[in-house]
Amino acid sequence: MRFTFCLLSIFISSLSFSQENTVSSKSKLQATATFSLNSNGMAPVPAFSLGKPAIMASLVLTKNRFSYEPTLAYGLDSRPWFIDNWMHYKLIVKPVFELRAGFNPSAYLEQYKPSEEFIWHSQRYFTFEIAGLYKFSSVSSISMLYWNDRGQEKESIKGHYLSLFWDRSELPIGKKGLMNLSFQFYYINYEGNNDGLFISPKITTSVRNSPFSFFIMANQALQSNITPFPKFKCNIGVAYSL
Repeated sequence: MRFTFCLLSIFISSLSFSQENTVSSKSKLQATATFSLNSNGMAPVPAFSLGKPAIMASLVLTKNRFSYEPTLAYGLDSRPWFIDNWMHYKLIVKPVFELRAGFNPSAYLEQYKPSEEFIWHSQRYFTFEIAGLYKFSSVSSISMLYWNDRGQEKESIKGHYLSLFWDRSELPIGKKGLMNLSFQFYYINYEGNNDGLFISPKITTSVRNSPFSFFIMANQALQSNITPFPKFKCNIGVAYSL
């Protein structure tokens, strides 16, 4: 618990430092932060979820081709859910195409009660990523990414995640409204009969120059050998960006 609160402090301190830093624009450290409240707590792989409301805090620190993107996720009962520590490096940067590699030492936390006291258990994962992005325009793109997840505990799972992601941003709604649309097809192949093809659309709305946005996200299995067959999931939330 103390470790996660320390990470949250680092989030805030790093953001403040980057906003005050006055180094040259070419090598300037850039930072953005997003806090969101989710009704169903969908995980980075939408097939998996907390199944109850969650709070997520994400920070993106970028300098040149390197970025560090940690995320903390908690249930509303203040119990930690997962910690991500994505590190990305852009191998190719072109006006319409980017290729990046990434590594994420993460942890999923769960609580069980063998006796009268609750015990926290952490499952550590090492995730390796390769991802390509093609830009049709400044507001439209398509990307493909591959993750190799390697659980470090005996009971944790290992497997593959392949995703095709389309995104269209800044669609005008009236004079001040904006809407972002995204559409994701993805395939998972994890140990223990956790295989399947899924679809996950997302709609985000906001007002120009406002830090708040509202989103609705769905997840539907098209084909899967998971038993029982995964149910339709919907996640509604609000986000605040700095």
